[in-house]
Amino acid sequence: MLPLADTDRATLGRHVPGVLLSRGPLGLALPLVFDSPHSGRDYPKDFGHAVPVELLRRAEDAFVDELIESGPSHGATVLTALFPRAYIDPNRHEHEIDLTMLGEPWPHPIIASEKSEMGLGLVRRMIKGNVDIYDRPLMVAEILARIEGFHRPYVLELARLLDSAHEAHGAAWHVNCHSMRSAGRKRGKSIPRADIVLGDRDGTSCDADFTAFVAEVACDLGYRVALNDPFKGAELVARFGRPHEERHSLQIEINRALYMDEDRIEKRADFAAFKQDMDRLIGAIADYVRDRE
Repeated sequence: MLPLADTDRATLGRHVPGVLLSRGPLGLALPLVFDSPHSGRDYPKDFGHAVPVELLRRAEDAFVDELIESGPSHGATVLTALFPRAYIDPNRHEHEIDLTMLGEPWPHPIIASEKSEMGLGLVRRMIKGNVDIYDRPLMVAEILARIEGFHRPYVLELARLLDSAHEAHGAAWHVNCHSMRSAGRKRGKSIPRADIVLGDRDGTSCDADFTAFVAEVACDLGYRVALNDPFKGAELVARFGRPHEERHSLQIEINRALYMDEDRIEKRADFAAFKQDMDRLIGAIADYVRDRE
């Protein structure tokens, strides 16, 4: 991995071009890491997709990396994936393979899941619900190259950051940041979603007080908050959330309609105002962690 070049803000971190970027805290470091695994938009040349990039971009958590970029000014570390989720998803287990998209037998372990059956596994088969991303079968070698070159480095870097924080402070807090469409569908009906959904895997990935605190701050900022409905937290929260070891991992899903045009994937005119609210939320989380050191 390459060291991150000095910037005008002099943050420290790691930069692997096309793969990941981590930015360290300004001033005293807190054991607090924000990550955005799905906001990447550097589309690799070997993707080989059969649909337009404009369609693939619907899988992105567009602009979430910008919404959390003030983390270092509050003492937190921020990690973002630079590759797109549609290429390979760092929030899936590396064994979560969709066998139906392969042109040859898979020689490694498999974890069956509802997401992979839906075409939304480690490597996506579908976009927009029913559109095939590829017009060809994928080979084992290209899946393994994506795991080795993109998925594994991201997960290992997140693990390194959290382990370092825990070793230095005896505890670590991880906020896994995503965006969601403003409405879901159930039995053919459109179901409006809350402004913010917090997922702690039904209270198992972080201390209940932490979840309650983040929910209270978001509500005080004027947002409608839901807990574990419809998103409880996926692979990264499950992997890194071990509250009995003082390792707390919380997923945040942000309603895209709050800050962007969902169909055109463009920022709203009031994007900056919403980003200020996110900065207030990040600052409050940092204060929470600071008070518990």
